[in-house]
Amino acid sequence: MAAFDFDAVVIGGGSAGFAAARTLAAGAARVAVVEGGHELGGLCILRGCMPTKALLHAAALRQGFREAADWGIAAGEVSVDPRQLMARKDALIADFAGYRRRQLEEGPWELIRGRAQFVDPHAVEIAGRGRVRARQFVIATGSAIASPPPVPGLVDSGYLDSDTALRLERFPASLVMLGGGAVALEFAQFFARLGTEVILVQRSARLLRGVDPDVADELAAALREEGMTILTGTHLQEVRRGDGSVCVRLEHGGQTRTVSAEAVFHALGRRPLTDLNLEAAGVALDASGLIRTNARQQTSASHIYAAGDCCGPHEIVHVAIQQGETAARNILGDSRSLDHRLLLSVVFTEPQVATVGWGEIAAREAGEDVLTASYPFNDHGKSMILGARHGFVKLIARRRTGEILGGACVGPQGGELIHEIMVAMAARLTAGQLAALPHYHPTLAEIWTYPAEEIAEAAG
Repeated sequence: MAAFDFDAVVIGGGSAGFAAARTLAAGAARVAVVEGGHELGGLCILRGCMPTKALLHAAALRQGFREAADWGIAAGEVSVDPRQLMARKDALIADFAGYRRRQLEEGPWELIRGRAQFVDPHAVEIAGRGRVRARQFVIATGSAIASPPPVPGLVDSGYLDSDTALRLERFPASLVMLGGGAVALEFAQFFARLGTEVILVQRSARLLRGVDPDVADELAAALREEGMTILTGTHLQEVRRGDGSVCVRLEHGGQTRTVSAEAVFHALGRRPLTDLNLEAAGVALDASGLIRTNARQQTSASHIYAAGDCCGPHEIVHVAIQQGETAARNILGDSRSLDHRLLLSVVFTEPQVATVGWGEIAAREAGEDVLTASYPFNDHGKSMILGARHGFVKLIARRRTGEILGGACVGPQGGELIHEIMVAMAARLTAGQLAALPHYHPTLAEIWTYPAEEIAEAAG
């Protein structure tokens, strides 16, 4: 057998791949990073987390002007220049992407541009480079928008998605949003706050499938109050383009109805990018098309690891980074396993939706005897000053000991506030111990002490 060109080859230069390469190089491994995309930077920087949060910030600025009248501050009619808005977003992303590009190009590894295909368990063929052999691999190829869209007529009718929406030079007057996950909700509120009439169509019974019903329902109430139409429990039948509009036929509440708008937005999920001839490497997929891995991020081929969206189960950047680092540590011989006990999730709508650990339903389904307690933001001084009309914090704790097992926050700065509960869970604090910690007044963070005290009293 020919000698290996590298100790490890990382396929993919996004968040997971970069984390793996950096960790491997720090461990003195000979590393190559193979990137087949047209741009360097990865989904989060180029078309995901960062550009969408920039857009949401712009929408929040406009919303702030609209709500200022409650304080006697009259701003008049606030105009929006879509081209200037997108230019500002592009400038920010160019800065972020440029930094990551320099890191990849100047890092202590060889950067190879081109698509990789396995030809055997230890070799990949790279367009323009030829065959590269490695002792071990990390697959971190990410994901793409689900294609073809699973709705008859959608392709022929034309649609926006989370890629094309980032390049708009004008915003549609009306929009049908297909989907009720984080991507759909964040874009829906962005458009709605900039003046687009939005109808959101969700197939399942609630928004944000997988979170507790009270959490999902609270967000839905807030979005409806802002003027968004939300239809849940639907079955999409057909999309067709008419004269100047797109018509979506669906079943809702046992009846067939049609909703129309200038544009339709496809946010019905993503698919893992696994077109690498994985059969030649002995790497298996699960029933959903994700690369199957164990807690060490090891695939069915023991010398090949996977990290990030291509293997799931959570399409979250910090998880992808942890997975990449875990894979690299195992390659270096430092046995590591990934623990999702402290799993964080944030949806950057307003109110934000943030969770950590178990939800109430998941905890009970796992056989835990739990206590729960909530406290609303509209009865909390600091958040009332900020104008919070919707939202609450919620704690889930083990009844016998009072240990905090999970938390949820629907409200202002939820993505920041949830980290306090993550730290409490990392230290395995009880609700009573959290309640006893000093919290400055008036702050948003002090709201956690109210459900903590309630649980502490119930747990004795």
